[in-house]
Amino acid sequence: MTDPLFDVSGRVVLITGGSRGLGAAMSVGLAERGAKVLIASRKLDSCKELAEQIKSQGGEAHPLQCHVGDWEALDAVVDAAESRYGRLDGLVNNAGMSPLAPSLLETSETLFDKVIGVNLKGPTRLMALAANAMSKTGGGSIVNISSLASVKPTPVAPIYSAAKAGLNALTKATALEYAGAGIRVNCIVCGTFDTDAASGFVRNPETLPGVVKPIALGRVGRPEEIVGAVVYLLSDASSYTTGSLITIDGGVTG
Repeated sequence: MTDPLFDVSGRVVLITGGSRGLGAAMSVGLAERGAKVLIASRKLDSCKELAEQIKSQGGEAHPLQCHVGDWEALDAVVDAAESRYGRLDGLVNNAGMSPLAPSLLETSETLFDKVIGVNLKGPTRLMALAANAMSKTGGGSIVNISSLASVKPTPVAPIYSAAKAGLNALTKATALEYAGAGIRVNCIVCGTFDTDAASGFVRNPETLPGVVKPIALGRVGRPEEIVGAVVYLLSDASSYTTGSLITIDGGVTG
């Protein structure tokens, strides 16, 4: 029997970057618990493939093509959710990108704009659109997926760190703006997880020891280990939680 506090069954949730990595884990995990999941990413085929997998297991999912960095295209994504289900109860801003540049001086304007566009500009617009949709049906919950890089920045990916730091600030500001409409806005600050995007260093036996050294649990996270926090934030269990940054990093020290 599902604990009513953590019940997300029937809730309509849009997940960007929802077809792979942490996004796929959240899509599957929420669908398994009865949520109606809209899986959005740039690669529609990947969204369709995961949606079919979820449906074959008895869940409900719908694929959507979405380039988060395209401001003008985001209205159609939220409109599609409302059109299909008549409401939007949750948004998970998960899509992100963290390409590396040789140095800050060699960071191009194109790279800067792409990183800011996907990690900050797009989530900004989606939060506004989603909040507007949620306000029509009594409220909802927005979850932003940030990174430990936002609070522990390094020279490796400074623009990504800055974008995610901006997302943290945006979370708190938006939580204040929309609290009166019954919309909660929170953020999960993620440490290192074993995803395809991080495979270059988390699945490399030469680099893995250095990666896990500062992690108290002595390992990187499994994608499904983010699901519990997302269920909490999208459910009534977190009814008094808004504007919060929840860190899931295995206990990184230093």
